Amino acid sequence: MNLSIKELEDKLLHTNEMDETFYVSLKSDRRKGVQKLLQRYEAHREKMKMLEEMHVEMTKYELKLRSQGFHLIAGIDEVGRGPLAGPVVAAAVILPNDFKLLGLTDSKKLSKEKREAFAKIIKEQATAYSIQMIHADKIDEINIYESTKLAMTKAVHELNKVDHLLLDAINLDLDIPQTSLIKGDQKSITIAAASVLAKVTRDQYMTEIELEFPGYGFHQHVGYGTKEHLQAVSRLGITREHRKSFRPIKEMQ
Repeated sequence: MNLSIKELEDKLLHTNEMDETFYVSLKSDRRKGVQKLLQRYEAHREKMKMLEEMHVEMTKYELKLRSQGFHLIAGIDEVGRGPLAGPVVAAAVILPNDFKLLGLTDSKKLSKEKREAFAKIIKEQATAYSIQMIHADKIDEINIYESTKLAMTKAVHELNKVDHLLLDAINLDLDIPQTSLIKGDQKSITIAAASVLAKVTRDQYMTEIELEFPGYGFHQHVGYGTKEHLQAVSRLGITREHRKSFRPIKEMQ
């Protein structure tokens, strides 16, 4: 074997050129660096196998619906029901039949960097998508549950034509066939895609309003009721982004 360890690393971990015969031949290479590299490769291969299996599991609802004649399947999810400030954001996404993004799952299980990278890919490859916000004043007027449904409904309407909805533990008052899944963002790749778009959009919005309302830490706690957030409200006052019907903001007016 004349390849250097660096060349072997590139071949094993960064290309698709490696075949099983080559892999077996490396096992007889006694260099410690090669053996460590093989351990890394085997761990990488196991991880890829797990991600492939997860992808298959997360596309089973979409495949079943397509076998029943549904083709424009929209996954819908929201983020921001619980915070004391900021909007509730819903996304609706229709993915192409051959969409594959290994590692895509519930946005809360992904790092910020991974979510943002995935959101870019989803937007580029989606058949269609819509992201809608309902802001604090409307949430105070109609409550958070109705605001969530309103954001989702607006997102679906903007897609124009939809055959079937896949939702995360909710149903909408729409004349469209629907499937509601408990923990749907961990079971359906289409719902997971919507989850990522909603989360990235809301986080970006909260980062932007920190520029308008410096000192609240919106870019860090994104509106949730952390100790730092409540101390900032006590010190600086309530903003238009705060949900005045939510405790303890309600008591701080």
